[in-house]
Amino acid sequence: MEGMILELRDKLFRSVERNKSDGILFSGGLDSAILAGIDPDVRAVTISLEGQGEDVKYAAETAGFLGLEHHLIKVDASEAIAAVPEVIKVLRSFDPALPNDIVAYFGIKQARDIGIERMMTGDGSDELFAGYSFMREMDDLEEYIRRISSSMRFSSNELGDFLDVDIKQPYLDQDVVDISLGMGRDIKIKMENDKVFGKWILRKAFEGILPEDVIWQSKRPLEYGSGMTGIRDIITLKVSDEEFEEAEKAEGISFFNKEHYYYYKIYRDVVGDIPLPERDEKACPACGAGMKPVAFHCKVCGHVLNWRI
Repeated sequence: MEGMILELRDKLFRSVERNKSDGILFSGGLDSAILAGIDPDVRAVTISLEGQGEDVKYAAETAGFLGLEHHLIKVDASEAIAAVPEVIKVLRSFDPALPNDIVAYFGIKQARDIGIERMMTGDGSDELFAGYSFMREMDDLEEYIRRISSSMRFSSNELGDFLDVDIKQPYLDQDVVDISLGMGRDIKIKMENDKVFGKWILRKAFEGILPEDVIWQSKRPLEYGSGMTGIRDIITLKVSDEEFEEAEKAEGISFFNKEHYYYYKIYRDVVGDIPLPERDEKACPACGAGMKPVAFHCKVCGHVLNWRI
């Protein structure tokens, strides 16, 4: 066990060196804190909706502990909602996880504006080291991780391309992926102090390098940690009950809720028609968009299939 912990730490140190950056999208969560702990010379950018969310607390604590140059950017709700069309246009998606993407958009945009050319993100850590709570219930977790590891791509890639910032993802370095695939679930999901934690081995690998409360903090999605989930209620109020009921009948698409339909309306305006499947693709059962045969998440509408289909 100790050998694997040390090997994981070494591979991450080497990966960060290979993905040398001058900035980091910094929530203060475990994944970005580890990367900043390895290279505290990076400039850290944290996004918060009007100063809300737990990220403000953890990011400030960790930045102070590591001596980071820290940029906390407070975005108001009107700014966030105004950015929705541009984010949808870039990502060509009306996935209801869009508030996460809005956080990344503002973070990468701020990085560009202060002269950061290469920006690290913590993308891939949750997927590779079982950071999501639903993974704890999966009997075939190792096979699931093996499958998703071959096709992981994140919105930060497209947003970075659009904003002309080179996105670096140390957790997706092949050496890090390989060591993850060689680990069993018993060291990714494990009890510590009477509580079950995902990413257990990742946490153990950086004990003593980061504060204990940062190491053992709970997982929180970007939209919750940043407070960006607050725009959901505002957007929902922009669609009436009558409009939503008519849309479900007229569009032939399974919308999750009014917010999802709101994103779809913008998608139709700034992107256009939903792309039909090509010869080697299958159709999303929710929106009809083309999906790769091995995919189980529709990148256009966000619908999730049974991953074994």
